[in-house]
Amino acid sequence: MKLIEYHVQNRIGFITLNRPEKRNALSYELVADLKEAFEQAENDKEVKVVVLKANGEAFCAGADLTYLQQLQKFSYEENLQDSNHLKELFLKIYTYPKVVIAQVQGHALAGGCGLATVCDFTYAVPEAKFGYTEVKIGFIPAIVTVFLLRKIGEAKSKELLLSGDLISAEHALQMGLIHKVITREKLEMEVNNLALKLAKENSGQSMKLTKQMIASVQSESIVDALNYAAEMNARARGTEDCKRGIAAFLNKEKLSW
Repeated sequence: MKLIEYHVQNRIGFITLNRPEKRNALSYELVADLKEAFEQAENDKEVKVVVLKANGEAFCAGADLTYLQQLQKFSYEENLQDSNHLKELFLKIYTYPKVVIAQVQGHALAGGCGLATVCDFTYAVPEAKFGYTEVKIGFIPAIVTVFLLRKIGEAKSKELLLSGDLISAEHALQMGLIHKVITREKLEMEVNNLALKLAKENSGQSMKLTKQMIASVQSESIVDALNYAAEMNARARGTEDCKRGIAAFLNKEKLSW
């Protein structure tokens, strides 16, 4: 992974975008490295929570425009294959079996904003700008639209996607696009505290199943969704984590997961 840094500490897997000279723009290679890093963290038993962060001034400036220009020479089939490459990354993060926290230390634009959108938690500095600028260059925010509608609804999604305007971190917080705005000096500490809290206090199995439910029930009818929820409820009761958690609660023992 040439464009990604990866390390594990205190049961947290840190995946760091490392293309600062290009503002961590999403090239084919960077997307491939991200997919590989998330695969590695998923299979790493020492990792319970993942933090996605970046080196340099920007979190991610979106698609590499030089690369996009090259794609104009591609056939439809070649462009579809490339588009699926990014789709697979976003879907992997959205349905990831472990909690993913985005640590946004700079601007997150277009595909970079999409990258932050599909994470479970997004903490950002006040100076960070967010936005989907694709319509300003004759492109469309296609893949992220599917996830953004789920996250903030149609009206707010239209405001962002059709205007192409950049918004402040505070505005992004008000819209529900991100979860917390933190000063640059405290960003890393706050993200680490959240990751450590989740790793220590929560069952990894329970968080995995909860994420799976959130991703699944929204596309079902209310009857099918409730049937699925009842099945998940019953299945969760038989897990070792549930048995251990209930026993500890009844015995007034403090759990450390």
